[in-house]
Amino acid sequence: MRNEENEILVVQRGEKSDHPFKWEFPGGKIAQDESPESCIIREIDEELSMNIVICGKLDPVEYDYGHKQVRLYPFICDTIDELPFLSEHLAYRWIKDKDFKSVDFCEADLLVANDFLDSFGNMEIHEAQTKNLLSQESVDDAGLQEMVNQIMGMKEAEWVAASAIDNPVIFRRLIEFSFSPDKKLAFRASWSLTKVCDRFPELITPYISQIIEALNNLENESAERSFLRIISMSDLSRFSSKHQGILADHCFTALKSGFSAIAIKAYSMEILYRLSLIYPDLALELAASIKIILEDSTAGITSRGRTILKKLGEILLKDKR
Repeated sequence: MRNEENEILVVQRGEKSDHPFKWEFPGGKIAQDESPESCIIREIDEELSMNIVICGKLDPVEYDYGHKQVRLYPFICDTIDELPFLSEHLAYRWIKDKDFKSVDFCEADLLVANDFLDSFGNMEIHEAQTKNLLSQESVDDAGLQEMVNQIMGMKEAEWVAASAIDNPVIFRRLIEFSFSPDKKLAFRASWSLTKVCDRFPELITPYISQIIEALNNLENESAERSFLRIISMSDLSRFSSKHQGILADHCFTALKSGFSAIAIKAYSMEILYRLSLIYPDLALELAASIKIILEDSTAGITSRGRTILKKLGEILLKDKR
C-alpha cells in the first residue's frame, strides 16, 4: 500500500501471533468463493479501516515455515488514507522501499519485498513510456485507452490528469472512458478525473448532470466512488432541483445499503450534509441514518459519521430557533 508520498505501509504482528513482533505487509486469508482482489479490499477495510485502489500485482510467493506453508498473492495498491485504525496489529510505519532491508519482516513477506524491489525498475520504464505518450502532440484513442488501462499508481494518474487539463480531447476521452462497460478502464479514467477536479473542479461542471443521471445505473463501484468524490467537491447549490433530488435519493440508498463500500458511504454522507445546508429538512433524516450506521461500522466511517453528526446538530439547532 502506497500513500501520496509513495511511502509503503508495513504493520507489526502481535505478541501472541505465529510471528510475534515481526513486520509484514497488511493482508489476510481468502474466504471460500472469494477472489484474491475481493479479499485484499475486504481485509484492509476490516483490519485497518482504509480504502485502497488496486494498481497492479506481483507473482504469488510460497514459503514453508515448517509448521505451516503459505502462499501469498501480493497486490500493489494506492491509498489516500494516511491513518490506519489498528485492530489486529501493534504498530504501523510508512517507509520508503529503500528502507526495506532495515525491517524485520516475516520470511514470506521478505520475499514479497524483494520481488517488489526487483519490479521497481519495470515500473520506472512504464512511467517513462506514459510520460512519452502524453507529451506527443496527438494521441489516438487506442493508444490513450491502452495507457489509461495500464495506470499503475498515483503518479501516472496525475500525469494523465495534467494532460487532460491542457488537452480538451484527452479530457473528453476520460469522460467517455469513465462510462465504459470495461470496469478497469472506467475506474482508471474516473480516478484520473478526480485528479483533474482536485486542481480545476470547474472543468467537470458541464458534465455533472450526466454523471448524476448515470449514478443509479452504474454497476462499477470503483467508478461510482470516483464520481461521488467529484460531486462532493462541486458546488451543489448550482445543481438543478431535479439533480439534487436524484443525488439525495442515491446517497441515502448508499448509506442504508449493507453492501456499499466505506468510501461510497463517506462521500454520500458528505454530499448529503452539504445538501442539508441547502435543504435543512434533510438534516434530521441524515442524522438518523448516520446513527444507524454507527451502530455497526468501522473506525474510519465512525469517525467521519461523528464529525458530520456534530455539524448536523448545528443545523438542527438553527432550525429550531
